[in-house]
Amino acid sequence: MLQQVRRWFRQIGLVMVLVSFCWLGAIAPAHSFNNPELLPAEPTNVVDLAQILTPVQKERLDSELAEFEAQTGWKLRVLTQYDRTPGLAVRDFWDLDDRSILLVADTRGGNLLNFNVGDTAYRVLQRTFWVELQTRFGNQYFVRDNGEDQAILQSLHAIETCLAQGGCRAVPGLPQEQWLLTLATSIFGGIILGFVARPRRADQKVAWTWILLFSPLWGMLFFAFGLGPVLVRTQEWLPVLRNVAGFALGAIVAFLIPAPSGPPPVLEE
Repeated sequence: MLQQVRRWFRQIGLVMVLVSFCWLGAIAPAHSFNNPELLPAEPTNVVDLAQILTPVQKERLDSELAEFEAQTGWKLRVLTQYDRTPGLAVRDFWDLDDRSILLVADTRGGNLLNFNVGDTAYRVLQRTFWVELQTRFGNQYFVRDNGEDQAILQSLHAIETCLAQGGCRAVPGLPQEQWLLTLATSIFGGIILGFVARPRRADQKVAWTWILLFSPLWGMLFFAFGLGPVLVRTQEWLPVLRNVAGFALGAIVAFLIPAPSGPPPVLEE
């Protein structure tokens, strides 16, 4: 009996030692990567470790970023990586500050693009801009259809455009799939307007009361989700006119479709 109790104490002690080691390992500070040997010896604005860009693209982009910095004072830098990363060494290599924006393209993750934004740049282009920029150009579908190089180049072009004009509420440009969504919501808002506008009495031509009653619904679909995203992202009038036409067509068709009639009255004998 005594030996069995001692055996239990030994097992309990062994478990406590293992738990303490695991706990110490869990709270041990993580060491950040810092590999300056991966960076080139000569100064450059683009470090393409993953070899995503062609030599011509890299040279042209390097010159473009240098010219943009000279004209505006904003420092844009590009780092592509795959299996190894220079880590914190890029701070000293590029002397990153509050007016710096570092685009990191990492092919290992689900989304290609990541951004390290300085405080001053973050006040000009806020969080919603960066989230939309990452989801639009860094997602797997865009990369598959357009290539990793275009994801980098187009996202940089959007950043330069917005910084040059003092900021953007949204990423410039209206993708086809996003415009189709705004068109669908515009048509749906028009259909709701057309249905509620049908007269309910014989002496009534338009049910204005019902139009006003449902105005938050069809107004939100048309103005907030139909026109709003288009006006914020592009200055072209063609998608705006198409959405207005879709809204009007949906309202007219829904208003003119004859309402289903009820069963004929039964005559009592």
